[in-house]
Amino acid sequence: MNLKISLSLCLAAALVSVAGTVNAETAGSLRFGIEAAYPPFESKSPTGQLQGFDIDVGNAVCAKMGVKCVWVENSFDGLIPALQARKFDAINSAMNITAKRKQSIDFTPAIYVVPIVMVAKRGSTLLPDAKSLQGKRVGVLQASSQEDFLKQHWENAGVKIVSYQDQDQVYADLVAGRLDAAVQEAQTAQDGFLDKPAGHDYVIVGEPLKDPATLGEGTGFGMRKGDKALGGKINAALAALKKDGTLSNLSMKYFKRDIIAK
Repeated sequence: MNLKISLSLCLAAALVSVAGTVNAETAGSLRFGIEAAYPPFESKSPTGQLQGFDIDVGNAVCAKMGVKCVWVENSFDGLIPALQARKFDAINSAMNITAKRKQSIDFTPAIYVVPIVMVAKRGSTLLPDAKSLQGKRVGVLQASSQEDFLKQHWENAGVKIVSYQDQDQVYADLVAGRLDAAVQEAQTAQDGFLDKPAGHDYVIVGEPLKDPATLGEGTGFGMRKGDKALGGKINAALAALKKDGTLSNLSMKYFKRDIIAK
């Protein structure tokens, strides 16, 4: 009798497990984690709607997979812990693929590559190197690959690195004179600051920063380690969108050039 009860309980548990798997597979949605404060990649319109290149890429991936995109907003520095806590299925928030992050999560192959640059006041003699910036204050987005670069290469050389939770706060303090320079992706600097009235007196100075160890090998979706099934579906969708030109067309729409990784 006890054996029969035990077998019945095991069978019931197995059925529940299968049902749970089926429900997960047929839920019909893909949850992306995002911080909507990094135009032109992700931001909000005046009416509060999500907009930007990463949003369009994510929507194209969902359409290719035949699922609905669900966007879960989160601070950038908390995206990896939130992914690991299963608050969403993938990170789609202009996150560079770096060796440090690969210790915690997996990534899709690089989707696009954008140079990392420094912005300073027009006419400034500052250059993006530690010698030129000794004693100066440089703003950067907290938990970004740019922050890793600055802390590793500039901070010990006498450059004051000031980290912010919001990219717009970086620009506000730059204009207010509380910073001497700011480091971020080139297109974000152009669209989010330089092309706006507040950025009129500022320019990109020097050459783009380079360091594969900290700045990475391009930008991709962050995935939980071991999530092979979902990763395979997303990778297949991205590969198809590269092949049919969808991603390059979106790049031309936002940047007037093709930044899609080859």
